Amino acid sequence: MPLSSAYRCVACGRQYTPEPVLYACAACGEDDGLLDIVLDTAAIRRAVSRESISANPDPTIRRWLPLLPVEGVLADGSPSLPRLDIGGTPLYDAPSLARRVGVARVTLKDDGRNPTASFKDRASAVVVARARELGVSLITAASTGNAASSLAGQCAAEGVATVIFVPKSAPPAKLAQLLIYGAHVVAVDGTYDDAFELSRRATQLFGWYNRNTGYNPFTIEGKKTAALELAEQHGWEVPDIVLVPTGDGCIISGIHKGFTDLLALGFIDRLPRLVAVQAEGSNAIHQAFHGGAAEIADASTIADSISVSRPRVALHALRALRESSGDTVLVSDDEILAAMRMLAREAGVFAEPAASAALAGLLRMASENRLRGDERVSLVLTGNGLKDIGAAMKAADAAPTPMGRADEGALRAYGERLSASLASVST
Repeated sequence: MPLSSAYRCVACGRQYTPEPVLYACAACGEDDGLLDIVLDTAAIRRAVSRESISANPDPTIRRWLPLLPVEGVLADGSPSLPRLDIGGTPLYDAPSLARRVGVARVTLKDDGRNPTASFKDRASAVVVARARELGVSLITAASTGNAASSLAGQCAAEGVATVIFVPKSAPPAKLAQLLIYGAHVVAVDGTYDDAFELSRRATQLFGWYNRNTGYNPFTIEGKKTAALELAEQHGWEVPDIVLVPTGDGCIISGIHKGFTDLLALGFIDRLPRLVAVQAEGSNAIHQAFHGGAAEIADASTIADSISVSRPRVALHALRALRESSGDTVLVSDDEILAAMRMLAREAGVFAEPAASAALAGLLRMASENRLRGDERVSLVLTGNGLKDIGAAMKAADAAPTPMGRADEGALRAYGERLSASLASVST
């Protein structure tokens, strides 16, 4: 791996020299021995600067190739990163939300604008690049939907086969994405955790390359690109707080990795406080952060993308919270639906429930007086609302107005009713 010196176990700190495929620490095992990829920051400093990165006209994750542990090219000289334009997602100011919660600034990182409409495209891009550089012809994964659809879409573009294990309860829109991309989809009569174990066993049995969050260390390297973009989009002055929807813990771990890499390179001068937003029914990392066990019996939340009973990246996530002087916040499903509606109506962003949890967390923090008036806050919105139309209809809490006859009389009557309604609201 270029510009990389080692894999390092998060649990015991043991280091390994780069190998073609390495998923876990041999001493700690596959469940506890999660690996970090350690980059050679001295070599990166010699190769790039903030100015050289900002001068690159390519807004996608390709601009961050010098900070990624992949070669970037195949043996034939073609790029190894997928051809789809991943990353470079917009950052929106949300002044009405800032006023609502009483902080100096709120920004929204809208990763629902990625090619398969979720943040997970970032992780899949780096995993697919690594797999292609290794000559891999089949990649497997377990997912509640977004990670799988991102992998399936990118593999379809590059001619790589995919086998995806999903809980049979995954939302139909996410299953539709998998099937339209041509993935081999296995619907598991069980939870995400059951699907994870099956995909890992398939890797052991058949030698398939595994993309799983909490197993393949390259996923965190892909996810860190959102932090790199956030820093650059904020003029290299990081926000005070970054709220991240959290289930397995991989996204917040990736965000932390990105900021710590930038700090080591001298591109930023501090870490933002990271806040893990969890659903009340899927709160294992919150529980662990406050002294409990990083596991619950049966996760249950409308935000399927963060519904996890046993977070696979708990150690990474807890480290991210502690090293950033961060915190956790819990939100209810009702708060998530209300935030989904508020994001759409006050910021024009249609986000799925898991993404909307970030705003729900901000609102909860405001209600608990956990924010200061001078703070700048950024929300990581991890997926598009079209991923879960059922939840969107619940959040909207509205229905089309029947007009009856399609004629001018009916139209005039409707217009008069609407005008009266708007007038009453304005007064």
